[in-house]
Amino acid sequence: MSVISQEHVRGGSVFKDLSADDEDWQPTEIESLCMNCYQNGMTRLLLTKVPFFKEIIVSSFSCDQCSWSNTEIQSAGRIQEQGVCYTLKVTSKRDLNREVVKMDSATTRIPELDFEIPPFTQKGALTTVEGLLDRAVAGLEQDQAARQEADPEVAGKIHTFLQKLKTLKDVEEAFTVVIEDPSGNSFVENPSAPLKDEALTVSWFRRSVRQEKQLGLRADDEPDDEPPPGDDLDTMRSEVLVFNTNCPECNVPAFTNMKLVQIPHFKEAIIMATNCDACGHRTNEVKSGGATEEKGTRIALRITAASDMTRDLLKSETCSVSIPELDFELGMAALCGKFTTVEGLLTDVKDLVVAKNPFVCGDSCDSDRAQKLQEFGEKIDGIIAGQTQAHLVLDDPAGNSYLENVYAPEADPEMTVETYTRTFEQNEELGLNDMKTEGYQEDK
Repeated sequence: MSVISQEHVRGGSVFKDLSADDEDWQPTEIESLCMNCYQNGMTRLLLTKVPFFKEIIVSSFSCDQCSWSNTEIQSAGRIQEQGVCYTLKVTSKRDLNREVVKMDSATTRIPELDFEIPPFTQKGALTTVEGLLDRAVAGLEQDQAARQEADPEVAGKIHTFLQKLKTLKDVEEAFTVVIEDPSGNSFVENPSAPLKDEALTVSWFRRSVRQEKQLGLRADDEPDDEPPPGDDLDTMRSEVLVFNTNCPECNVPAFTNMKLVQIPHFKEAIIMATNCDACGHRTNEVKSGGATEEKGTRIALRITAASDMTRDLLKSETCSVSIPELDFELGMAALCGKFTTVEGLLTDVKDLVVAKNPFVCGDSCDSDRAQKLQEFGEKIDGIIAGQTQAHLVLDDPAGNSYLENVYAPEADPEMTVETYTRTFEQNEELGLNDMKTEGYQEDK
């Protein structure tokens, strides 16, 4: 990319939004060889950004000697971790105007016509859905004259198919366009962005060995056979699992992403995040990826400076939080499990007790109670700012909570970790008293 002029770089970002009104942003011209007549032609490069997508390079070649021209696009980013599949239900002519970035590694299908354009048979293009149809028609019509002479029967069948393909542009009936790209760099416009598009479905998938060979990610001499997808830990650590759920706020169908991560000097944890495109509600939750420990764990941190606020913290759903200096204790069911920092946990505590307390506002507000809660919030702010020293105690009878030791692997002088034997009541609350893990298959 050394051919890009320095004026482009000095103007800020190399990649800019494509605009006809931007007179200063001109394509870069490079003299290059024409592959049709082997004379010198001109290649024009334009670096631009697709809204809500990524950067691309649009290149156009033209030869004044033989009038041959060619246009294609290339992704300016890296190959994504997973492939992407766009499924668009075309129901009106407005859908034909959606912008499409189709990389050369993408497969295009129209299931209603049993039609497929295999990968690497077309160059990448920045076009529209209508442009995809026109390009497919032009490709099939290219050798029709030769087919008519060589095999009129085949030419007749292709002619009939071309008529069906052309009538799709009238959108008399709804049809489906599927673009599947193992590189993850293709794109179909969502006119409603950032809201959810009801006509467009986007899914991610794991590439096969054959697809990775096509993308140059594997050697060609490697066997195509790959082990069947399993549920082992290595597979779960390398993938983000997605499953359907409903938004807890508006009950609209949404997606929840789940990832198994390894916390240093601790154990695995499952992080789940839900984002609703309808109402914008976001939530995340952390659950322990391991079993309930034989003993409970009590972690006490002496907060002495603002730097302690950056310590990583895993609070399981069974962990209670207390601050002895404020005579404050929060039960295990008050806050869900989360992976955050000490500052994040204290902020959540303040929001729960003060900001989200329904008895602090409105007609039901008691002035004395509101004053006490306001003072509590100010004390929390003082701890976060490092102005007040205090102890943060995490008591987890399941032993699945964690607080970062910044001195690891040495002992932390400001933190104590204590294990204890659970009481009968704690085992009862965790459901362990009635849990039978040995000999459960034996007849009673």
